[in-house]
Amino acid sequence: MPVPAHWPTTEAQALAEQERLRPLVQPHDDPDQPAAQLVAGVDVAYDDDHDLVVAAAVLLDVDTLAVVEQATAVGHIPFPYVPGLLAFRELPAVLDALAALTRTPDLVVCDGYGLAHPRRLGLASHLGVLTGLRTLGVAKTPFTFDHHQPDTPRGSTTPLTDPATGEEVGRTVRTQPGIKPVFVSVGHRIGLDTAVRTTLHLARRYRLPETTRHADHLCRRALADALSTRTATN
Repeated sequence: MPVPAHWPTTEAQALAEQERLRPLVQPHDDPDQPAAQLVAGVDVAYDDDHDLVVAAAVLLDVDTLAVVEQATAVGHIPFPYVPGLLAFRELPAVLDALAALTRTPDLVVCDGYGLAHPRRLGLASHLGVLTGLRTLGVAKTPFTFDHHQPDTPRGSTTPLTDPATGEEVGRTVRTQPGIKPVFVSVGHRIGLDTAVRTTLHLARRYRLPETTRHADHLCRRALADALSTRTATN
C-alpha cells in the first residue's frame, strides 16, 4: 500500500494541511442527495512494533444491516502518533480499503471524530473532503469537549461543546438504555440531526453502530493474519 504522494510527514505539515482542508467541510445535508442505501464502516488496527497498520471497510445494507461486502488494506504506519493528527496515521490505509470495495458507499461511518476536533477536521471530515463521500464520526470518548450525561432512555442526547467557545461540535447520544453514550459529530455533507438519527438506526442492538462493530472485528482479524504471515516468512 503506497502512501499518497505529498502525504505530510511532520507535525507542522499535518497542521498546515488541516488548516487548508477545514474550510472545505460541508457540515449540512445535501437536499439533492437521495437517502443512503449502502453505508460503510471503517476502522483501523495497528502494531507499532512491527510498523503495520490495517484498515477495514465493511459495506452494509441500510435497511437490513446485513453485510454486503468487505475489504481490508495493509501497510506501513505513515505518521507518528500525535493527538489530534490521527487521520494522518489512518487515512492512507482507509482510502485503500474503501477503494477495494466494488461498490461505492452512500455514507461512511468512522470510528472517531469529524467536527468534534480542535481544528474541526477529525478523521471523518478529512476523509469526506478527500473523497467527496458523505461521512460522520461516532467516537467512544468525548476527546477534549464538554458534555452532560443524556437521560437514560435510548435516543436521549445532550450537546457536545467546545469549552473555549461554547460551540456545539457534536452530540452525546444514548444508543442503548442505561449504557454509556457515544459521541456523534458531522463529517462531511451531512447535518448533525441526520448524523444522530443515522447512528441510532445503525445501533439498534448495541452501543456502537453495526458498521463500527463489523469493521472493528475485521481489521483486528486482518492484523492478526498479517502478523502471522510476517512471522511465518521470517
